[in-house]
This record gives sequence, C-alpha cells and structure tokens, in this order.
Amino acid sequence: MANKLSVAFIGTGIMGAPIAGHILDAGYPVTVNNRTKSKAAALVERGAVWADTPADAAANADVVFTMVGYPSEVEELYLAGDGLLACTKPGAVLIDLTTSSPELARDIAEAAQVSGRMAFDCPVTGGESGAIAGTLTAIVGATENDIAPVRDILSTFAATICCFDGAGKGQAAKLANQVSLGACMVGMADALAFAELSGLDLEKTRQMILGGTGKSGAMESLAPKALDGDYKPGFMVEHFIKDLRLALAYADDRELALPGADVAFTLYDMLDAIGGAKLGTQAVTVLYKEEADAIAAGLDWSQYRPEEHGAHEEGCGCGERGDDHECGCGHHHDEGHECCGGHGHDDGHECCCGHHHDHDDDDDEDEHEHEHHHDHDGHCCCGHHHHHDHDADEVFTSWGVETARKFTKAEVEHALTELDTGNYGMILRSKGIVNGGADGWLEFDYVPGEWEVRSRSADVGGKLVVIGSKLNETAIAQLFGC
Repeated sequence: MANKLSVAFIGTGIMGAPIAGHILDAGYPVTVNNRTKSKAAALVERGAVWADTPADAAANADVVFTMVGYPSEVEELYLAGDGLLACTKPGAVLIDLTTSSPELARDIAEAAQVSGRMAFDCPVTGGESGAIAGTLTAIVGATENDIAPVRDILSTFAATICCFDGAGKGQAAKLANQVSLGACMVGMADALAFAELSGLDLEKTRQMILGGTGKSGAMESLAPKALDGDYKPGFMVEHFIKDLRLALAYADDRELALPGADVAFTLYDMLDAIGGAKLGTQAVTVLYKEEADAIAAGLDWSQYRPEEHGAHEEGCGCGERGDDHECGCGHHHDEGHECCGGHGHDDGHECCCGHHHDHDDDDDEDEHEHEHHHDHDGHCCCGHHHHHDHDADEVFTSWGVETARKFTKAEVEHALTELDTGNYGMILRSKGIVNGGADGWLEFDYVPGEWEVRSRSADVGGKLVVIGSKLNETAIAQLFGC
C-alpha cells in the first residue's frame, strides 16, 4: 500500500462508484467525495475515506479522478478560484472521466500545465455494465507517454485504452461514439417497432438482426431491457441529451450536418419533456408505443410542450439544410400513412413526431408549433406533407412603430441569413416563432391563409428586426412549410 499512488475520486454515481471500487480493490488508497453522500457509502464501507468537499478529497492526492454530469460542473470543479487546479498539490495528475466539451478539456489541460499539474480528458464508454465488470474503454486526450505514470490505475477499470494524443481529442472521440450510438438507438427502436407492427416475434427478430449486418451494441445490450419493460438507467436520458447536444454544437460550428444525431436528439429531447430524463436510454422505445405504455413507464404526454422543445440549436431536426429536403418518416400526411409507432393520425395518441392527433377536443392549432392542416405543398421537420394557400411572394405583414407593409419571402430570408446585429435567441411558440434580443423581436404567427410577421421595438419602424448572424433553419421550416 505504501508504494501505491493516492487517489481522489469525485463523483460516485452510476458509473463513478464502480470505477472507484475497482481502483480501491486494486489496493490504491482512495478518498471519495460526492454531492449525495449516501451514494459513496458502500465505498466507504469497503475502505475508502470520505471527504466533505472536492478540495478536501484532492488536497493530498497524487491522482484525482472526476466524473460529474455536465461541462458547467467540470468547469466549476477545475477552474474556480478554489477549484482543483488551485487546491491540488504540484505534480498531481488530474483525469476527467466526464463526457464534456473538447474546448473545455483543452482549456483545463493548458491551465494545469501552467500551474505545474497535468490534466487530461479521459471519457469512457461501455455503460454501467462495463463499469461494474471493469471492461470499459477509456478514450484519452493524451499520449501513451503522458499516461504512463497512471496507466496501471486506468487498467483497473478499462479493458481498452485508446490514446488520441492531444488535449480535447479524447472528448471529440467520445462524442463520435455518441453520434454513432444515437443512430444505433434510433435504429434499434425503429426496428423493434417495425417488427411489432408486422406481427413478428420480437426476441427472434432481435437475434436475427444480431446475426447480420444490422447488429449493434444497442440491439445486443439494450433491446432486451426495452423488451422486458426495464427502463432502469445504465446511462440516463438527460446525460445522453447532453452528449448529443455537445456533438451537434461542435459539428454545427464547423458546418457539418449530422442527420442521425439530429433525429436522435429530437426523440430524446421529447422523451425528456414527458418525464423520461432519469430513465435509461432504452426508454426511447416507449415513444413508439401506446399512451398506456407510456403511463406504465411513468411518462406523461400531457407534459409535452413542442414550443419548449425541438432543435438543439439550429435546423429542422434531421440535420439537412434547405427548403427542398424531406426528413423524418418521409411520408405525406394526405396519404393516410401511419406515422412513428405505427399509429394512424386518428388514433388519439401523440406520436414520435411530437404532434397531437385528435386526442381530445382542443384546437390543435393551439397545441403545437405547426399545423398538420396547412395549405401549400411542403414538408415540415417531422417529414410530413402539408399545404398552404398563400401567395409565395408577399405573405408577410409587419407592424412597426411608424409604418406597415408586406415583406417578401426573400426579404425575410435575407434578414435571417445575411444581417448580423447580435446573437439573438429563439424559442418556438404554439402559433409561431419568437426571436428575442436586446433591441427588439419578431413574432411569426400563423393565421388561416397567411403568416403574419410583427416587429416590435422602439426603433424598429417598419423594418425587420434582425435575429442573429446565422440562418435559423427551424424558422424557415416553420414559415415556409419546409
């Protein structure tokens, strides 16, 4: 024991606790800290030492592991005035196992180097089962030489260690894994829903898929839980949403569309909205089921507010750009198809596209952000066909302080894409889109026959208020039935 490096482990949740347990079992002295003390109790019973604060846990440690939920927590934990870079001893090695931002990982590594410590990102993959078994894959933003002093500790819980030779690259590689996982999860859920609709034995179908090119870790490990109605988290929905959001933002900043990840984000965001944040990722399959199944899983469709959920930042949800793509299920609403989970539009359910289909007597136009009964040809972000009957050139009326006139589609697109007066936010409303900012806002309201654009600001006059530096494709999609 005397020759073993001393370890601090901060964050003993679903993944952190078993990882810390493996380090403890290997004979390393471990001090633990967690926001909820009870979650570290089993480790303390096995010989770990409890510390009341992260600073207390890390003060005398040779190696500090962190595994928390979100990048904001990582930033506070490391870079605050009393954070780990300030309270650890010189020469300490700091290893972040959280799936976080590549840019933040680089910042932490650079700050650590300046302060005489070493820090590197090391997110893991393999889920709760891999953490318990000690067979995780460690994805390291450092070189083999960098990790040499701590490789033995990493090997206590990771069967595979992949070094990507640079700060932040471990996080980028992990996000690539999550992008792949997102598509696999949707594929798994789609396949099971399709098999059920076709009257197939679901377990036999799953086994068949695992024997062919459609196999995936999701189908192998998570589909059985979904089929058993077991939605206990090995990896929480809310954390998967965080990972997908990070990946999509990173790609969007570099002008790369990720259609599969976009669809996965949309579905998981919907699952979160109806109460599924703390469920395991396999619960995405519930979105394809009847409302009774959702209720049995502890979900409540009445909580869903489309105006508060949707695109992670930009785009219609599929990752494609432009006015002429067809995404989602790819079907037309006037062809009488059954969408998402195999339900007809008159079955009284709320399906995976997030829209209400004749469930009660409320006016659907007040229920969601765009209607299923428009009147001009075009495809919306759920992939369904709508109709609009307004004039294509002059359909926007603006009320300013001094003047009022119609704006053409080209003028609106110009305002949304070309002009830049700041980083204005966007939220969806039940009857349109509100784009807000310090200087004013635009409200896009759908009324029968036309979209009305209202500009509101002390100095707007009859001009459009500019909402930001980049095209918000969701706004275009909503306005023009994309």
